[in-house]
Amino acid sequence: MVGRIRLLVSAGAGALLLASCGGSSAAVTPTPSPSAGGLPAGLIAYASSKGISVIDPLTDKTAVIAPLPGGGAFRVAGPVWGPAPDVAYPVIYFAVHDDRPPERRTTAGVVPYDWLFRADPFTGAVVPLGASADFESEGPFGLSANSHFLAMTVGCCTDYQVDVLDLTQRHASIKVLTRPPAQPALFTQGAGPGIDGLIAVRGFATGAWYFLNPQLGVLNHFPLAPGPDDGPIAFSADGTMAALSLPDHGAIIEPVNLRPVFPSPSRTPGSTASPSTKPSASPSSSTVAPRRVNSRLPHVDALAWSPDAKQLAVAVNGGIQVYNSSGKDGDKALKSYAGGSGVTALDWSGAITGQTLVGIKAGPNTQSFVDALLTATKLPAAADTSANRPFTKIYVWAFDSSQASPIASITDASPTVLEKYPPLAALVNFHHWVASETWALTGGCIRYRVVVAGSIAPVASTFGLQSNTPCLGASTSASPSK
Repeated sequence: MVGRIRLLVSAGAGALLLASCGGSSAAVTPTPSPSAGGLPAGLIAYASSKGISVIDPLTDKTAVIAPLPGGGAFRVAGPVWGPAPDVAYPVIYFAVHDDRPPERRTTAGVVPYDWLFRADPFTGAVVPLGASADFESEGPFGLSANSHFLAMTVGCCTDYQVDVLDLTQRHASIKVLTRPPAQPALFTQGAGPGIDGLIAVRGFATGAWYFLNPQLGVLNHFPLAPGPDDGPIAFSADGTMAALSLPDHGAIIEPVNLRPVFPSPSRTPGSTASPSTKPSASPSSSTVAPRRVNSRLPHVDALAWSPDAKQLAVAVNGGIQVYNSSGKDGDKALKSYAGGSGVTALDWSGAITGQTLVGIKAGPNTQSFVDALLTATKLPAAADTSANRPFTKIYVWAFDSSQASPIASITDASPTVLEKYPPLAALVNFHHWVASETWALTGGCIRYRVVVAGSIAPVASTFGLQSNTPCLGASTSASPSK
């Protein structure tokens, strides 16, 4: 599926790789990145067997940003570039699914979670934004982002939902925007530029394409006519060109004119997503004629435009190829990167000011966060027996650890406490417990107070996706009512 890769080779945790990108077929002599003035050509972010990495297209140098485990442990969606609150430059978002053997009644294993992470390539920070237990699918795919929203598809077997995150809000959480049977099953295929934050989607049942407005929850007319098996799609930053992957024979570039959307006034936020009769865009009168991008290629897994839209990068055959966007079909790639690295996803940032390649830092191995959650949600040994598991009860509360909270001191799930502080939905799996709602666990300063009871004397603990230490400090909690 689009934007997903199975990682096969172990990555060096925490080490910064800064070396020439192997396999380049560029005939042009690279020019150094300026020591001041930023990265005018942006950075290409991609996922490979080494993890989440970036390429400076001016120097052809690469750096690992977020190492990931090998051996087929994780499936990855993305990366994509997007804004982050209080950050002056774009950052990287990516999702993973824990694909290691799941636990069974008599065997150890993992609880399969979907995770969404944000990685800052210039500070080395890798931040978990949310985790969601996922027993049915192979994780998110079709990860797409623009200057307003991030969107992805999660699910399987006709039950495909679109989950979104508002990238402009400091404390936003991941939301389910569309989910059958109330809304159609949709595949996210790309993100339109502009403040509207429109997401290109394709219907699972019909193959019809729409623009999904995440803010209003409506579907709008799509300005092009892709086929039911086409996609993904990438739009130039000025909204005048679209690059579309075909089922075979590479990709095609088409002119387009994206204009602001004015949805039907009958639609309100939170309403059921359905087609709008008012188009959000229409074909432009651009003199750029539709053209193929190397029709000798197979299906292209991902596409991304350079900041000036003069080049198009594609993920194909497990590597990256960069083409002249105004060339003709059959032209050779200007450059090739990461050949044989299992690349199936990439994104190209806009120009980045105030930062240089030498300032890039590698973050921690993403597996450390995933394994920490498995440790925090493991049942106490006394409760993890065939006799006690059916009677074990799990009580989970979320609280903001940047301020004093009585929830942080809960030690038992007494009737008074449950009435005053209703817990989140949670249940016992086998040897772990899980929060059962979609994207129930979020990062930042949110911490979770857990009480395991029923089959054993109550056992209380606190954990967080990013850290188990409260943001404000462990000594500031108020006492809960018993």
